[in-house]
Amino acid sequence: MPIYEYHCSNCGKEFEKLMGFSDPNINSPECPECQSDNTNRRLSRVASFSSRGSGFSSGSSCGSSGGFS
Repeated sequence: MPIYEYHCSNCGKEFEKLMGFSDPNINSPECPECQSDNTNRRLSRVASFSSRGSGFSSGSSCGSSGGFS
């Protein structure tokens, strides 16, 4: 199950929550601070990246050929 980041519009608290893909309140879970359901899922900084200067390599890290035998 992935961890999502949320922001509460009621009290301003930011929190993380482990949620399943089929969880019925995945987009607006209850805030742990004020118990409001006026929450919004945020884009995680870990999940987003830029193609410029990201430091990612297009080469394989599993061996020299990267193919299957």
